[in-house]
Amino acid sequence: MDELGARAAALVTRRPRDARLRRVGTSRAGTPLWLLSVGHGSRQALVVAGPHANEPVGGATALRLAERALADPRLTEGADATWNLLLCLDPDAARRNEAWLSGPYTLGHYFRHFFRPGFLEQPEWLPEGADGAVLPETRALLGLQDELRPFLQCSLHGVDVGGAFVELTRELPGLAQRVAHTAARLGIPRELGPYDTLYWPMLGPAVYRIPPPHRGDLAAAITEAAVDSTWFHPHPYGTVTAVVEAPMWGVAAVEDPARPADADAMLRTVSRTLRHDTRLLEGILARVRPGLGTSPDVACLLAPVDDYLLVGPGLADSWDPDTYDPDARPLPPLDTARLTALRLAGRRVALRTAGLLHQLVTGSGRDQHGVLPELDRLIDEWCADYRDGCGARWIPVARQVEYQARVVLAAFELAGQHAPVRSRSGESGWGSEAAVPMHQE
Repeated sequence: MDELGARAAALVTRRPRDARLRRVGTSRAGTPLWLLSVGHGSRQALVVAGPHANEPVGGATALRLAERALADPRLTEGADATWNLLLCLDPDAARRNEAWLSGPYTLGHYFRHFFRPGFLEQPEWLPEGADGAVLPETRALLGLQDELRPFLQCSLHGVDVGGAFVELTRELPGLAQRVAHTAARLGIPRELGPYDTLYWPMLGPAVYRIPPPHRGDLAAAITEAAVDSTWFHPHPYGTVTAVVEAPMWGVAAVEDPARPADADAMLRTVSRTLRHDTRLLEGILARVRPGLGTSPDVACLLAPVDDYLLVGPGLADSWDPDTYDPDARPLPPLDTARLTALRLAGRRVALRTAGLLHQLVTGSGRDQHGVLPELDRLIDEWCADYRDGCGARWIPVARQVEYQARVVLAAFELAGQHAPVRSRSGESGWGSEAAVPMHQE
């Protein structure tokens, strides 16, 4: 997190007339929230990096976008635009992921050091509406949206295992074609049926329309982004929000449109597996919880554990042909891409929970109940299923960043309705950069 601010400050020192850096808020722990702005146009674009703590690629993407905007005046004065890049929305939580950022980039290393706050501590969400926002990070973002009234807001997210996709609050005709071209050029699979967009309208392959928020229970809010959010807060200003998801580990089958021979059998397997894994993890938590204490650090780790154990059985029931109600909410047609996404999602819930439990036990300094070997075995087994069963392969950081930056530039062009823009350096070499440590990206 410190490196992002330092690199932004160096950029401003190099180009003081065109770039500036200001603090737009302070986190719960007192960390500055830095906004890097490039250009002096009247039309504002807002890019939000780091809304989810375990998805660090957005910070590197924000810096790359700043460099591109400084290098190509067609992105600033030529478009009468200013780029406003929030370097990290949740820096306190992001610091908890630093143990895996320098590598090795293995699934086991990632999940053993995974952290993401409980749902109510994630600053993009407004479960009590904008007026009821209590997190200082959320209030800072809302204030920035009201100040800038951006024509485009891009929220930069990462998919740990799966494929690339985009979610929009308003349609951007032509974006699906841009996403397809960019993903193909960079060798990144598109996710053609993400589980979190399972019931959302598709605007084109790997591009989905976010439904307007509605009241619902916490489980629905966690799994479907059903509550009000900072994605929709600037909607009255005419803002289009694009949530740009870039995968860390890619799985080719998430873009396979083939129809499986027996989709129901696959759904039953995925659902049974998630129920079984949830019961295992509930048992481990019951054994260790009494000895964990009540420190703020323990509470911080327990909140997402409780969230995941809450939603796991409900997800399994909503996918299982023997338990879901097709009249109340029928599942969409299930091709290999969607079934793969559900399989990945079920594993994700279990692996994140196991990784957080692993940190709780190791952080306590003593394994009273001898659960660490069991947790290590489960994490290794489930990561092997991702790697060997699903074909998950690491995508070099430079390609993740380049993909996300190109999609943001495409959304900028389409939302702004101005002449096509291209980097002054052209496309030669794009996607050919060697992988570099994420903390140096």
